[in-house]
Amino acid sequence: MKKLIALPLGLMLLMAFSCKQAKKEAEETSEEMEQTVEEVKEKIKVETIKFQMEPKSDSNVKGEVTFTEENGAVTMMASFSGLTPGEHAIHIHEKADCSSADGKSTGGHWNPTFQPHGKWGDEGGYHKGDIGNFEADADGNGTIEFSTDQWCIGCDDETKNIVGKAVIVHQGVDDFTSQPSGAAGARISCTGIIQ
Repeated sequence: MKKLIALPLGLMLLMAFSCKQAKKEAEETSEEMEQTVEEVKEKIKVETIKFQMEPKSDSNVKGEVTFTEENGAVTMMASFSGLTPGEHAIHIHEKADCSSADGKSTGGHWNPTFQPHGKWGDEGGYHKGDIGNFEADADGNGTIEFSTDQWCIGCDDETKNIVGKAVIVHQGVDDFTSQPSGAAGARISCTGIIQ
């Protein structure tokens, strides 16, 4: 009789232990999944900032610039109106200060790695702000899209962080060789990248 009572009691104890163990394992798995989800969210975090461009140097050039950071890369999309038809240079400058009428309050090109001016990706060097040229059509409208993993929005790496900088559109074309700025001419539109 004692064996018969002990058997169900043992089974009950074994089941209780198994349930507790299963619950503990489920909780640990749940915590691991939550941590993995947070890590994935951090990796695919999307951040977007958008700014209006304002005319400078007696121009009528207006526009909008959007920066989106996703999966470790920043994409700049910009559209403009009021340009003269043809090519225009666009750069990131070192200060988010568009207060002067000629846009020179933004300082020089953003160049945190102290490289010579050049075309983006050139082995001879280039500024982190050396975006390049884009085309305006016969109606004075132009767009540009540019993407790089060498920028970030608000990160701690000052050689990548674009916050606190300015976007400048120039009247002329960047020749990619003249130092320090590519002889692109007057600054005709400006926006500060302030988050």
